[in-house]
Amino acid sequence: MIQLKFRLEDKQALARERFEHPHPAVQRKMEALWLKSLALPHGLICQICDLSGNTLRGYFRDYQQGGIARLKEVRRYRPVSALAPVQTSVEEALRQPPPHSVKEAAARLAALTGVRRGLTQVRRWLHRLGLRYRQVGMIPAKADPQAQAQFLQAKLAPRLCQAQAGERRVLFVDAAHFVLGPVLGRVWSVVRVMIRAPAGRQRFNVLGALDAVTHELTMVCNDTYITASSVCALLRRVAPRAGAGPVTLVLDNARYQRCRIVEELAVQLDIELLFLPPYSPNLNLIERLWKFTKKQCLAAQYYEHFGAFKGAIAGFLGTVHERHAEELQSLLTLNFQQFEKAQSMAA
Repeated sequence: MIQLKFRLEDKQALARERFEHPHPAVQRKMEALWLKSLALPHGLICQICDLSGNTLRGYFRDYQQGGIARLKEVRRYRPVSALAPVQTSVEEALRQPPPHSVKEAAARLAALTGVRRGLTQVRRWLHRLGLRYRQVGMIPAKADPQAQAQFLQAKLAPRLCQAQAGERRVLFVDAAHFVLGPVLGRVWSVVRVMIRAPAGRQRFNVLGALDAVTHELTMVCNDTYITASSVCALLRRVAPRAGAGPVTLVLDNARYQRCRIVEELAVQLDIELLFLPPYSPNLNLIERLWKFTKKQCLAAQYYEHFGAFKGAIAGFLGTVHERHAEELQSLLTLNFQQFEKAQSMAA
């Protein structure tokens, strides 16, 4: 039996530190010793502090050998990875070029350091380095990163600031062509789910103008072709209302948009057409909405006939800014991806 004698100042310190010490493990030690100073049975102390008898006796020995100062020591075994000393150099080697798989990363780690680890350990280590298994993105071959940066800074950003202040409406325009066919999404299931592929290749076209602030979508739809007449119909729907601020449409350089009939009507309706640099889908906010629509409305869904297919898409887009407001708030931020240069994947 370990016999302990508590001085008055030690009792006061235990009573204070069991609440005030910054480390929770030390707080538990102080609590256990404070209860011991009150002459509570050891079994009750273990129950109150959720301790084993051996752990409690260890606390008693620490106090017996070094007093309050010894109780404040936190002695825990923390194994050090054999990769820790070379972490910086290995991290740089794995970032360029990035590995295609965990198996490749493990092989490269072994070649660089001589340390061999299992795939699960390597995967965890990659996560600790901040690496994630990501899909490789694509930069359009003719995209000009410098022209995109200049456009964003000099033209688009100032107008978006005015839109956020309520001084202008900015809408992003683009056409989506939804083809009646299976979109193979991912689901959690015991066995692989198979969906029926509908017959035919009918296409539902949506020309949309997405408000950069409210995320409301104005649409012109058909199942034939998007033409300059479709763009003119869209312009009339988004024309400035009496007393409202100016309207800017941000759109790409498709021929049915950048043509004389569209530009003349825009002047008549007092609408500014702001054309994106060539090959700049990353600067068009509405592109994210089309991707979201395919995921929410079409992925792993079967529509028996074209009418149901069109109705599902039109119904979704007509109310998406209300039904999915919280998700769109995160998805449609006014932060645009810019490209400095393409990264090489070659070893």
